[in-house]
Amino acid sequence: MADTSDDQGIPEPEGVSDLIDTDYEIGQDNIETQIGPFGLDIHNPVFLISGLSIIAFVFYTLALPEQAGEIFSWLFGAVTKGFDWFFLGAANIFVLFCLLLIVLPVGSVRLGGQDATPDYGYVGWFAMLFAAGMGIGLMFYGVSEPMSHFSSSSGGAYHNVSFSGEVPEEGAPAGFESREAFDAAVGLTNPDPAALAAALDDAVPADQRDAFTVSPNRADWAPLGGAAADEQEAVRLAFAATIFHWGLHPWAIYAIVALALALFSYNKGLPLTLRSAFYPLLGDRVWGWWGHIIDTLAVFATLFGLATSLGFGATQANAGLNELFGIPVGSATEVVLITAITAVALVSVVRGLDGGVKVLSEINMGLAFLLLVFVLLTGPTILLLTGFVDYLVAYIEYLPALSNPMTQTIAGEAGRGDVNFSQGWTSFYWAWWISWSPFVGMFIARVSRGRTVREFIICVLLIPSLVCVLWMSVFGGTAVHQVVADGYTAAQSASLELKLFKMLDELPLAAITSFIGIILVIVFFVTSSDSGSLVIDTITAGGKVDAPVPQRVFWCIFEGAVAIVLLLSAGGLSSLQSMVISTGLPFTVVLLVMCFAIWKGLMAERKAL
Repeated sequence: MADTSDDQGIPEPEGVSDLIDTDYEIGQDNIETQIGPFGLDIHNPVFLISGLSIIAFVFYTLALPEQAGEIFSWLFGAVTKGFDWFFLGAANIFVLFCLLLIVLPVGSVRLGGQDATPDYGYVGWFAMLFAAGMGIGLMFYGVSEPMSHFSSSSGGAYHNVSFSGEVPEEGAPAGFESREAFDAAVGLTNPDPAALAAALDDAVPADQRDAFTVSPNRADWAPLGGAAADEQEAVRLAFAATIFHWGLHPWAIYAIVALALALFSYNKGLPLTLRSAFYPLLGDRVWGWWGHIIDTLAVFATLFGLATSLGFGATQANAGLNELFGIPVGSATEVVLITAITAVALVSVVRGLDGGVKVLSEINMGLAFLLLVFVLLTGPTILLLTGFVDYLVAYIEYLPALSNPMTQTIAGEAGRGDVNFSQGWTSFYWAWWISWSPFVGMFIARVSRGRTVREFIICVLLIPSLVCVLWMSVFGGTAVHQVVADGYTAAQSASLELKLFKMLDELPLAAITSFIGIILVIVFFVTSSDSGSLVIDTITAGGKVDAPVPQRVFWCIFEGAVAIVLLLSAGGLSSLQSMVISTGLPFTVVLLVMCFAIWKGLMAERKAL
């Protein structure tokens, strides 16, 4: 059995458990050293390979931003078009596997041994699950995604803007005050071409207007081809597609990784790292290069997944601050925001799990609950409550079709017709959740000791999914109602990062609620950054959960640095999305193999009872 003594930070199993007999000791490959006043305890070579590779990536992207942007753009297209079927099929397997664990006898196995008790109560546990697992994404997409799907599903594909003039490498085309003003004009979109043309008239100089063209987007962005002229069905389809991206599938991905980590660490006595889950398949080889590769992949996936979320958070916070206080929108402001919020995250990282992450998560849950209740009560309350049920029914109704991995890419006319939707939305989401899974999974594992597998899966899979459905139903439902019933299109035509604030503008106390929205984005930003730092530090410390604080600080700083350089690259947010896709692809294979390892581990635990 591996050393699980308290001085390594991992408690021994309590009661009956199937311990794995291995001579490996947690931290035996670590290098303990001192750099000035700072002590380090790092795993060799995972820390060195991960750290040096990311440093090289940062310098390359800063030195050659245009070239890096082209590579990121190519990566996104190549992976989403070539492997969309693989992402969709794998995510379906994860959901089915989790549902089987709920109903089969192995669900009675308790994480940490049969006599273990939970470390956290339900309220604190749910708060940490919610804040770490979805956070910034709910704020960014809570209004924008239902609105986008509604617009494309109602016959209704978006019309976009193209520019035929010359765009200088630096600065803006003639007539524009800034590059940001030009980018805002090119980024305008609206399902109504006349409204879009009118918005262009206001946004661009008169002598440049002829260089701008309004054209319809491709119709296959609509989920399942859309609902034609049936407006009510377009609403149901829009929310079914949104819930599909935020419901069972992402939480099944998180649950797989979390269960593997918790089972093989708390019950088997192995280090709290991804490699431990593969011991039933690789044996002691997991302590060699096979394990180093698995853990290094986990670090890359986690870092780039977090960087994407931090980039979304920075752009949305910037948009909200501009809306309320007139703070300029642009990369300079976003860099300042990421730097400032990373500094706040450092304080939380130093305070640790209980003193930092847990406190911030509970604050965040409280603020999110208040904002949710406010929108519910000041919006179309009855419609939102009935919509919650109707959208759940629509989700169940459309789930088989939305889950179908057979797109036209590989099946010709027999496959799905919504190729852009399945590739541009679903493939990106599944890769994003998979890249987040080492981070969220390990975080969930660290706070879930003492739960039975059945209780664990039900709570991790179902409860957060329902919270996401409620959030999307209230925020997205209010925005869609403003368009359908009131003719208020500001949220519909706004950029993605502004849609939330434009929706709140139509409700009472808009300035106050928008400010709360900005605070929520920032605190979600902080909780993601500091909990991600704790997780990466655990992996690169060989499974130790009590490694020196300077290591956590190092990774917290690097998360912010990667987000900044990707935002500054030629592709901006699309560069962030490209890195998520490219790191999520190999890690999908890791998760599929992990399911088999979990099954073997649970069967051994069941026999030991």
